[in-house]
Amino acid sequence: MTAFNPTEFLENELNEHQEVLDRTRAMIHTPFKELLDVATKSLKKGGKILFFGNGGSAGDAQHLATELVVRYRDNRVPIPAIALTTDTSALTAIGNDLGFDHLFSRQIEALGNPGDIALGITTSGQSPNVIKGFEMAKKKGLVCAGLTGKDGGKLVGLCDPLIIIPSNTTARIQEMHIFVGQLLCDALEKNLGIKTEKP
Repeated sequence: MTAFNPTEFLENELNEHQEVLDRTRAMIHTPFKELLDVATKSLKKGGKILFFGNGGSAGDAQHLATELVVRYRDNRVPIPAIALTTDTSALTAIGNDLGFDHLFSRQIEALGNPGDIALGITTSGQSPNVIKGFEMAKKKGLVCAGLTGKDGGKLVGLCDPLIIIPSNTTARIQEMHIFVGQLLCDALEKNLGIKTEKP
C-alpha cells in the first residue's frame, strides 16, 4: 500500500479547484448577471430572498442569508433574506407530520410572496425537497433561482436563473456555490446603492 503523501494530495486538490474555477469563469457571466438583476428587482419592490438546501447547502443558505440581513462588507441597512433551514421546530414538525420532501415547500407556501426570490442550493439538482420547494414557489409566483452542479439535474427548466457549476465533485461544487453566493451579496450591496451606516 502506498503511503499517503499530503503534499501530492494538496497539489491535486488545488489543481482540481483551479480547473473548476476556470470552467466556472467561462460560463458564469450571463447567469450571474441574471441572478443579480432578478434579486435587485425583487428587493427594490419590497421582496425578499428565501434560501434553502440540504446538508452543506443548508449551511450555505444560512451563511448567505446572514450576510444579507447583517452585513457583508460595511454597516448598512439590512437586506431581507431568510434561510429555511434554521427553524428546528418547523423542520421537525414538517418532517414528522408531512414528510421530509415537504421541508421547504411548506415554508415557502407560508412565507413566500409573489415576486420574492426562492434561491435553492443543491449540488446534484436532484434533491426532492428542493424540487418541491421550487414547484411551490412557481405556484405562488416567486422567482425560482438555483445553484447546482453536474448536469443541473431537475433544476434545468425549473429555475431561471440557474447557475450550474461545471464539476461532478461535490466538494468543488460547494466551494463554487459559497463563492458565487458571496459575490451575490457583495454585488447586491453595490447594485442596490445602499448607503453605509455609521457604527
